[in-house]
Amino acid sequence: MMTDGEKKFLLKICRMYYFDELTQAEIAKKVGVSRPIISKGLQRARSEGLVEIIIHDDAFHTIDLEQQIENAFSVEDVIVVPTAELPPEIAKNALAKEAASYVVKQLKDVAKVGVSWGTSLHSLVKEFPGEHHEHLKVIPLVGGMGSNRIELHSNQIAYELSKKLNCSCESLYAPAIVESEKFRELLLQTPAVSDVLEEARKIDLAIVGIGNPFIRSTMEEIGYIGKEELKNMEQARVVGDINSCFVLADGSIAKNTINERVIGINVEELRNVKKVVAVTEGIHKVDSILATLRGGYINTLITDERTASELVKKLNDAK
Repeated sequence: MMTDGEKKFLLKICRMYYFDELTQAEIAKKVGVSRPIISKGLQRARSEGLVEIIIHDDAFHTIDLEQQIENAFSVEDVIVVPTAELPPEIAKNALAKEAASYVVKQLKDVAKVGVSWGTSLHSLVKEFPGEHHEHLKVIPLVGGMGSNRIELHSNQIAYELSKKLNCSCESLYAPAIVESEKFRELLLQTPAVSDVLEEARKIDLAIVGIGNPFIRSTMEEIGYIGKEELKNMEQARVVGDINSCFVLADGSIAKNTINERVIGINVEELRNVKKVVAVTEGIHKVDSILATLRGGYINTLITDERTASELVKKLNDAK
């Protein structure tokens, strides 16, 4: 139990340290004790609740979210972009800029970069600065052909990113999803497809999106999936997709779905990539993101503040 005298002493040295901004040595000299006594006194004041340190910083909340997600899953980096007060479109641009800045820093020892497709990656490439990385090659990780929203397809994203990096790129001349498993097998035997997919398996860095096939689905919007496919995925308990590979809530790959008709690198193959960066936003994707994290398919998650807050809330509710 702390005596009144001890409490008064602790409050006195705390005022001198935090308000007068004296060093511990200066305080020790003033009150006539050794510096270690001052150090231990300041620590005790905090542990006893006499001193409470509050950081008034808008970024502190996002740092806390990052740490909670990192602690819950085996990921190297979580980047939460402060967007709580921003309109949706500006928030999306802020996310893209942060993601582009992060990717630039990862290119030092990279020879091959793989990209998937979607609105988040399209925004990232738009915000990407002009760089000179002639040694690099950009490779699409999933098929992407058609006339609808071609700017979102992996081939176009690979091409646009290669222009920003001043490097070469490959094209995967196949749709993301084909009509049958048999046709898929035939395409996989053609050199134009098999050679690119083989290169995709040897990339050093992958940049992927995460999707929810049931809510605001880009795949449905551009005609890759229809009502029958959605019904089958719902019955199979699909919660999301990474690089057009559909997964369940525990992160495992869904069976008996359109996964058997996708031309691209699946999430099991992504695990072999040294660095996999997922860029995604939207609270409707929280279950999809959680499945991706549980599956251990990514090393880095870059998302917005609203999405991260909802993700952490769901994690805490499950405890």
